[in-house]
Amino acid sequence: MTQVRTQPEVETGVKHFVLDTNVLLHNPDAVFVFKEHNVVIPFMVIEELDKMKRKEDDLGRNARACIRHLDRLRSIGQLADGVEWGLLSNRINSGMAVGPGGITGTVRIDVNDYPRPRAIGEDSPDNRIIAVALALHQKGLRTVFVTKDLAARIKADSLSIPTEDFQNQKVDADRLYTGYLTASSDGAIIDELYRDRLLPLNRLAEILLEESEDGVIYQRELSPNQYLVLKDKDDENHTGLARRLGDTDHVIPVTGPRKPVFGIMARNVQQTMAIDMLLDDEIKLVTLLGGAGTGKTLLAIAAGMSKVFNEERYEKLLVARPIMPLGRDIGYLPGSKDEKLGAWMQPIFDNLGYLLSTRGANLNAESHSTEQRIEKLMADGKLVLEPLTYIRGRSIAHQFMIVDEAQNLTPHEVKTIASRVGEGTKLVLTGDVQQIDNPYLDQSSNGLSYAAEKMKGVRIFGHVTLAKSERSELASLAASRL
Repeated sequence: MTQVRTQPEVETGVKHFVLDTNVLLHNPDAVFVFKEHNVVIPFMVIEELDKMKRKEDDLGRNARACIRHLDRLRSIGQLADGVEWGLLSNRINSGMAVGPGGITGTVRIDVNDYPRPRAIGEDSPDNRIIAVALALHQKGLRTVFVTKDLAARIKADSLSIPTEDFQNQKVDADRLYTGYLTASSDGAIIDELYRDRLLPLNRLAEILLEESEDGVIYQRELSPNQYLVLKDKDDENHTGLARRLGDTDHVIPVTGPRKPVFGIMARNVQQTMAIDMLLDDEIKLVTLLGGAGTGKTLLAIAAGMSKVFNEERYEKLLVARPIMPLGRDIGYLPGSKDEKLGAWMQPIFDNLGYLLSTRGANLNAESHSTEQRIEKLMADGKLVLEPLTYIRGRSIAHQFMIVDEAQNLTPHEVKTIASRVGEGTKLVLTGDVQQIDNPYLDQSSNGLSYAAEKMKGVRIFGHVTLAKSERSELASLAASRL
């Protein structure tokens, strides 16, 4: 049974976290992750949630989910006085966080309209919300204003209010999992790897030792499906590539396919890793992260087409993208759903056209143009392109599923997508964390980075960060210099 806090706040060091609207729209379960601390929701936030609940998108769904959470809490006690959320008869999900000994905090709606200093004197929702945090701070309470809005954080900090981003679903962007390690070794180990086609992990223990900046020697761990680039310390041209096979205690050599994958051959070692993961049916979730032109989307689609059309391992290839415009939106688009979708899916059509132009000439040979080949694949139901808007509630089985531009998804949305995957489906998430169009996400809090970091170590998961642009010389120079 959940323990109710009985000590005075001054002794336990309980904080008051004032939540902005965008935090609850980002994750409606945010009210349950502050452990033993108090969550304060300004009344203005409820007003904004009420306006957002009618939207037919993820923001609207999150607003409705948060309102339902508050309604359940209302059945326990008076929200204006604060409700101990640990007294809920049934918990929402495993994302809830409790304090030491199972202690939980309270959720309170602040209904007061506090006087505002001249700096935030303008009557706006943001200023009213900040005024609540300011009033609590001025009372001497340990107050933290939590918002994903950079401008709101700056305004609050200018008023000396402790403020921070919503950290619950953030990862360290500077130390993000890359999916591979590099090590120097004796040439004999590389030869043994390719001769025996198997190498115990304990044979690599010595070469995985590394010295930290402060001189401490530590052992690097090779996670399941993580790659190891071996370089001969005596011959720089003698190299090897290995992968830890699932969660076993050995590594296997990676040579890459001898034949092109739907006309595509790897151009660098990271692309070799990506193709190896994409073609391994035992790896059910793959995340590919990389800058513009590194080939993440092209490799994923090529592998999918090979698996669906050539090997017939999966029933269909499903490609989805979040509807997120770059720059100013052009407004509503005319036509049917497929015609509207054409504009958003043009990057996918570009890759499909490239793969089918000369490389897929044997596929649907009766169709002369690339457009006709694509149309026939879609008409036959072998190729499905759709926005993520329609993903909720589905069960997707026996499909090779690619979600492009996944860096524009929240961790909650990525979880929703992954939970749609049925038996026999492989899910591939691709994206570039340097090109995020969602105003409330960054390199640390987007769903792609979150999935790559949190799924590390899982037997059926693989990740690689693609480093080198291979689109063209101009694209490579632009990506590095501009």
